[in-house]
Amino acid sequence: MPFADVNSQNIHYQDTGGDGPAILLSHGFGMGHEMWVHQIEPLTGAGWRVITYDERGWGQTTHTEPFNYWGLAADVLGLMDHLGIHRAVLGGMSQGGFLSMRAALTAPDRVRAMVLVDTEAEALSDEDRAQFQALFDAATAMGLTGEVGDALEMTLFAPGYADARYWRGKWTAKPIAAWLGAKECLFERDDILDRLSEITCPSIVFHGDADMAIPLERGKRVFDTLAGPSSFVVVPGAGHSSNLEAPDLVNPAMLEFLAGLD
Repeated sequence: MPFADVNSQNIHYQDTGGDGPAILLSHGFGMGHEMWVHQIEPLTGAGWRVITYDERGWGQTTHTEPFNYWGLAADVLGLMDHLGIHRAVLGGMSQGGFLSMRAALTAPDRVRAMVLVDTEAEALSDEDRAQFQALFDAATAMGLTGEVGDALEMTLFAPGYADARYWRGKWTAKPIAAWLGAKECLFERDDILDRLSEITCPSIVFHGDADMAIPLERGKRVFDTLAGPSSFVVVPGAGHSSNLEAPDLVNPAMLEFLAGLD
């Protein structure tokens, strides 16, 4: 399994290789590189070199604390350096979008375009902070089985998502103490909404209309504020993980967007 020494982190990644244009896909909180499983084959079939990886604190990637999304953005750019990629499309779901937008602000010449899924650009609200802290406290006390796991599942997926059991197995296998660094990063993120007008690359923004973690209107604000040519795709019936829950709707629009890039 390949690892990259980037920013004093040992980042686990997967690279389909080839000489096609590159797209790096960043996962959401509580997830891992596997969450892009439904996108890899369509992208490689269209000629793309696809890189997925585990962010700090998830999967097989080690981490140092504290860290923030600017640091995770630097990890993406460092991984590109490691792989000899100067310019790439960045895709990100939820916190993967947080860091992708920050990478575009940090190094705009290196970000060809963005594919954003169920994400936002604002800081955590007081109401959301209280709700997520209560969920984290309950997980610390009782673990992620039973009601607490049910609550996290409802946050990340719409009801009836067929593969929720797989992700719940990964959550329960990870000690709650090992979530702390990523949780603090999530809770302490800064607001970059007023800076999105600096991002001029093309973007496509997907958002599930049943997203319980980030309401649809916040995703729409990202689309409205980005300065480059952008499109907004509402994914009917999808929760916070549109690319996992509705790949049959997400993939065709994503491939059409990517095919239209200069």
